[in-house]
Order: sequence, then C-alpha cells, then structure tokens
Amino acid sequence: MSADTPLMQQYKKIKEEYKNEILMFRLGDFYEMFFEDAKISAKELGLTLTTRNREKDYDVPLAGVPYHSVASYIAKLVEKGYSVAICEQVEDPKTAVGIVKREVTRVITPGTIIDTDFLDKKNNNYIACIKINTAENLVGISYADITTGEFSVFQINGKNFFEKTLGEINKIAPSEIVLDEKTYDEYKANLQDRTSLAGVKFTKIINVRKAEEYITNHFNIISTETFALKNKEISISASANLLKYVDELQKGNELTFKQIKYKNIEDIMELNISTQNNLSLVPKRNEEARGTLFGVLDDCMTSIGSRELKKIIKNPYLDIDKIRKKQFYVDYFFKNVLLRESVREKLKEIYDIERIAGKIIYGTENGKDLLFLKESIRKSIEIYKILKEHQDIKDIFELDLETLLDIYNKIEITIDENAPFSIREGEIIKDNFSQELDELRRISKLGKDFILEIEQRERERTGIKGLKIKYNKVFGYFIEITKANQDLVPEDYIRKQTLVNSERYIVQDLKEYEEKVITAKSKIEALEYEIFKKLSSEIKGKIESIYRLSKNISNLDVISNFAHIAVKNSYVKPEMTKENILEIKGGRHPVVEKLISSGDYVKNDVILDNEKNLIILTGPNMSGKSTYMKQIALNIIMAHIGSYVAADYAKIPIIDKIFTRVGASDDLISGQSTFMLEMTEVASILNSATEKSFIVLDEIGRGTSTYDGISIATAITEYIHNNIGAKTIFATHYHELTELEKELEKAVNFRVEVKENGKNIVFLREIVKGGADKSYGIEVARLSGVPNEVLNRSKKILKKLENRKNLIESKIKAEQMMLFGDFSEVDEQEVEETIIENFSEEENKVLEILKEMDLNSMSPLESLLKLSEMKKILTGGNNE
Repeated sequence: MSADTPLMQQYKKIKEEYKNEILMFRLGDFYEMFFEDAKISAKELGLTLTTRNREKDYDVPLAGVPYHSVASYIAKLVEKGYSVAICEQVEDPKTAVGIVKREVTRVITPGTIIDTDFLDKKNNNYIACIKINTAENLVGISYADITTGEFSVFQINGKNFFEKTLGEINKIAPSEIVLDEKTYDEYKANLQDRTSLAGVKFTKIINVRKAEEYITNHFNIISTETFALKNKEISISASANLLKYVDELQKGNELTFKQIKYKNIEDIMELNISTQNNLSLVPKRNEEARGTLFGVLDDCMTSIGSRELKKIIKNPYLDIDKIRKKQFYVDYFFKNVLLRESVREKLKEIYDIERIAGKIIYGTENGKDLLFLKESIRKSIEIYKILKEHQDIKDIFELDLETLLDIYNKIEITIDENAPFSIREGEIIKDNFSQELDELRRISKLGKDFILEIEQRERERTGIKGLKIKYNKVFGYFIEITKANQDLVPEDYIRKQTLVNSERYIVQDLKEYEEKVITAKSKIEALEYEIFKKLSSEIKGKIESIYRLSKNISNLDVISNFAHIAVKNSYVKPEMTKENILEIKGGRHPVVEKLISSGDYVKNDVILDNEKNLIILTGPNMSGKSTYMKQIALNIIMAHIGSYVAADYAKIPIIDKIFTRVGASDDLISGQSTFMLEMTEVASILNSATEKSFIVLDEIGRGTSTYDGISIATAITEYIHNNIGAKTIFATHYHELTELEKELEKAVNFRVEVKENGKNIVFLREIVKGGADKSYGIEVARLSGVPNEVLNRSKKILKKLENRKNLIESKIKAEQMMLFGDFSEVDEQEVEETIIENFSEEENKVLEILKEMDLNSMSPLESLLKLSEMKKILTGGNNE
C-alpha cells in the first residue's frame, strides 16, 4: 500500500481526535468527508459518493458539500443525531508554505447549534446537564440556550427526586442532555425511557474538578455567591459540567453566557410529566401547536414573546403578588384597546434580537442582522414613547435609551439599507462613510467603465460583432473569440487560454486596468469587512443592553397578548385569593372549545372549599368527564401565569401542584402494564400531593378485577380525603364509590347528565349534583359503531350478570339476617319474588313447573320425563 499524501496524513491526524464526530474537512470551496464519514454523509444527505486517490493502491470514499451551503447539511446531520466537527483552513492558502494549516474550530451537537436559521423560532434549543446524588436524594439540573445566552440551574431534593426530575426535564425539553459518569451509568436508561423526548442525545462527560473555581474563573468573579450558588454544591457541579462541555465544543470561541441564574423551583407550580402530557400544555418536539394550551394562547407578535410564553405555561408562578401584578398589566391593556393594538402593531415589526445578539457574540452576524437590530431598536423606542404617556404602567418597558440610541445611530450611518447577507463580498457599507472606501469604489467604477470602452473599441477594430470581455476568478479579464473568427484576431492579441471551440486573449491596456480593478475590488471587500467587524465589536461591548431590551420585549409581548386573547376568546379575569376556595362558574375547556366543529361549548361550574373538597364524578364514557376535569386544571394554570381564564367567573387560590392521572396506556419501553403504570403514577401523587394541590383522577383501578378495582379506588379516595386534604375530582365507573359521600365529610357526588330518548341516549355534557346509577356502556359502544349483533349479545349477557348479582345480594341479605337471629325483617315471600324477578323467562317457566309438581305421586319415569322437559326449556330445545 502506498504512503498517504500529506493532505491525507493531516486529515487522519485530526480525525483521530474526533472519532465520534462527522469531520467536515475544508478543501477550497468545499467541505469534504472521507472514509466512513463519507459513506454516512452520502446516505443521510443524499450526496454522491465518489473516491479519491484512484491511482493509489486503494480508493478513499469521498463526499463533499459547497462551503456556502454547509449550514443546511450540518443541520440535517445534527437533526439525525450526529455530531459534526468543522475543520477550517486557518491560514491563507496563498501565503502557506507546504500544506495549508487546518484546525477544528467548532463541534456542533444537537444542543450547540448556533445557526439560528435552522432552529424553531418559537422554541429555545436547550442543552441540559443532570447530576444526581442518590445518597442525599439530591439533584442538580443546569440548562442553557447558547443562541440566546440563557443559563439557569436549580436543585431538587426529597424522596421523590427522580419523578420531579422527569417533570422538570420535560418542561425544559432539551435537545441534548449531558451526564457525569456516575449519573450516566445509574440513570441514563431510566431517563431515556421516561422523558418522552424523542430524539434527545445523551452524552457522558467527566466531572469538572474544582467546579467552583472553574465557574469563578470563567465569569471572572470572586465567588459563586454572585450567582446565589454559594454552598449549593450540586448546582455548582452541574453548572461547571455544562459550561465546560459547551466551552470545549466551541474551541475557544466566545460564549453568550454572561451569568448563571439560580432558580428556586419552590416558587413554581409543580407539574409532573404525566400532568404536562395529559393536559397538552405545549406541543412536543416537531409537533404542531394546534390542540395545546400554547396553541390557543399564542398570538404573540414576536418569536421572543412566543418562547417566553411557552416557558411560563410550563412554569406557573406561586407568588400571588407576582400574579396580581401581571394581572394588573393585562387588565390595563384589556381595557385600553387603542393602546393594545398600537403596541402590538409595533411589536410585529421587531425581530428576534435575542438571537441576533448571540450571533454578534459568535461573530456569525451579517449586514441584514444589524439592519434588523436597528429597526427593532427604532420600534422599541416608539413603544417606549407611547407607554411613557401611561403613568400606571410606564415601568413595564424601561430602556437603556442612551445606549440603544448610540447603537441605532452607528448602524444607521454605517450599514447600507440594501446590504447583502454575505459580509465578504462588499456592498455593505454606505457611501460617504469612509473616504478611503469611496476612493476605491471610484477607481473600481472607472475601471469597469474603461473595460466597456475597450470592448466597444475592439469590436470596431476587429469587425467581430460578438466580441465580449469576460471575467472569472481564475483568469481575470479576457477577450473570448470563437474558432470561426480566428482569422480576424489582430497580431497584438496575447493568447491566454485555449478552449475546444474558442480562444481567450488579452491586450496590454486591458491587462493594466485588470490589475487596477481587481486590486480595488479586493481592497474594497477587505476594507468593508474591517469596518463591519469594527461596528459589530462596538455593539458587542454593549450587548447587555440588547439582552435587557429583549427581555422587556418578551414580557410586553406576552402581557399584551394575554389581553388580546382575553378579548378574542371571551375570557374573564380570575380573582386570585389566599382563601381556600376554588370556584369557577361557566367554565370551559380553552382548547376543546376551539376544536369543536359545531354547536356551543357546554359550560360547567365547580366549587371546592373547606366544606367540600372532593368530588366523586360519575357518568358514561364520552360524556365529558375528562374534559370537565382538565378544563379546571387548565384554567388554574392560566390564572397562575397571569392570563385571564375561560369562564364567566373564577376565584382561584394558590395551587402548589397539579396531578392528573388520566387515560390508560402501556409503557412498553419500561415494561409496565396499564395497571402497573397507573399505580406507579398514583403512588407518586399520594407521596407528593399537599393540601394545596389539585388532583384529577380518572378511572383508577379499572386495570384489575372489579372488586380489586373498587377496593383500591375506595382506599385511594379515603386516603386523599383523610390524609392529604387536596382538592380532588375523582371520575369513576364504580357507582359503589358514590356511597363514600355518606362516609367522607368533605366528599360530594356529581354526575354527567344523560338524556334517554327511547333506545337512544344523548350526552348533555352538563355536570349536576348527584351520582349516576347507570354506566351506558353498551349505548356508548353503539355510538362508536359496534355491530348490532355484538350489542344485542352484550345486552343479554348484561341482563344475566345483573340478575345473578341481584340474586346473590338478596341471598346474602337474608342469610345475614338469619345468622344474627333477626327473623322479623326476613320476608320469605319478598325473597322469593326477588329471586323470580331476576331469573330469565325460561328459568321462571322451570320454576313454575317445579311448583306444580307433586313429587310424592310421581313415578320415577314421570320424574325423568319432567326433568327432560325442563332441560329442553333451559337449553332452547337442545336436550343433548
């Protein structure tokens, strides 16, 4: 086998350090992939797989992509779960001695994408780090979005730390999770199985030694107390691990993070993973928003606002003063229509300056980005002036006016309004900004005009009407003449290149001006780039003001959006109370009411307070029990984020946690059956709920036998009532549970009203007081399209089962009375009538025959004949 070329030696040396990444190796205008990377890329990206070094003893698989479109290819690979190492030429090929020096300048993973064009505008792209200390039941979770500069951390503690971790990670919805070695080995499988986050990449990392020192050095601070992290060891470790991982992938490039924000999750409503999924709060990754609370509430005018809205939906506030303050602002915009519409109209013209700020830090910004920033600042100042006239809310939109005006003015005088996306090819900087640049442009323009003069002159001189002066980067300017016109070429033409059908020439004065024009063009591009980067650097020095502006924009957008949605959907301002009263009148499901195709949504009420805090809800399937329970939970969440609610009136207390156990499904990945999964979730609720919680339970115990189910459901209800005291709605098919209203002081029965019209039933979807006495299961099956043959057979079986049940109950009652000597209440005639009443028609015929038989006067043969007759009646004529 021949020795590798110097280029291939360089490639292999670099690839050895990046064995787990797709290495994109810059070669001129292309990024090339070799060997296995080439095969993978060709398959995943639909590229042509070729080979290199065909003259050698072996062929090297090769695939490449143009440098100018590499971002889209990187995005596709990362989306498919690959990590990509970008290897750039780090010296000018023109001045390089020997092979051009190359280095990996950035490693891109799902959580470290910086090209925002390939990210969802309404979603943060989070990368998270989880560190678990099992011995102390302690978890540290840090997470960051490197495109926006957000970096947060919090702690979880207690016996149910893992369930809480799942819930919080589901809220964050990261695209990548990094775990230290111990956490990876012990918890990665469970995390991966139960986070329900499709496509999340898990990466094992080594713990950062001296984590606190690493953080203080990185941010140049004296102590982690600056970030409220002092003595929070697990948070410090999780933060250092994540920070180091991201920093190493960026290969020395500056990061957007300016601080670490410590979050106290005790100030946020707890929503476990089941509750988030059952209530459809936000769309899952790559899913539409339709059918979710976010989809209903999101009419935000900016992508920054939409991202903020999504965060607060998953993290409702528990501070009543904070909620009331938000309500005050929403109410102000709700009442001031012209103000609301004026502000929203201007918000619509504000760009994603949060991510533009990130691009400026990473050095990936372009002329359009700065123009977008300038326009956003202009609209923000206009909003500021409008709000300044409203003294009651003027503090909602405070700006660092002087700094923002300075940024605006510098962009205004520097960047051309028609600046292209590329910053390497000129036409970015305005005329009259730089004397040097203006002079170079003048030379360039004169040179181009002179070239046109030469072209016209040579046409006339040679008589070749189609003569043209052309240009390319390799040969510069040249005169191209076809073979048919070769006899007309003057002797002073200098041949530059021979083609199949033509020849390319140059004349002396063209050569001289070519040098001037090309030199001027090159100098223009270099000078414009230098001016542009100097401006970007000045803006980067004031980036904190842009981030503060972004935060103000997102807050204002969400608040004005809540007011807009309240008007649009006829919502009402809820009264947030410190009393233990949950009262909703005319409540609606905010999502379902938007999805129903016809008819008005049926409103319902609820009240849970100190006297009655547990509702036992009965009614058939499809009648609206789940919708009723979920709408209460969703309206509670809406109230806790400062939004108006879908109701005619609402008084809502602070609810610390919402738990929902709804629906039946197997967890095949973790090997849990419907009933096991149900009991696991119930156990978590019973171990975590408090008297300030709201619990929704739907059909608990139906995954096992009837008597087991009733027993479990009864015991759970009693435990919640007696030991927890949480506000609870328990929907059930077990009518036996309605008896608990008599035994549990704070329990009350409600049912879904059903109207029977002959053989048909109509679900009125109205919740009324009292328990249901029928399940209407067969009627529901009929509505679902089950064949009549099955329905008729079901009715016969149901009648037999009910008859047997009634018979058993009657016998048990009689036996109990006799056992305890209470014969006075035993009415033998009543027992007999009950037994007869609950037998089938055939069974009653046999009973009549038995009554009339005189056994003492019958011969053995007559007795056998009578038995045969009775058997025929019972078996429908079949005596076999």
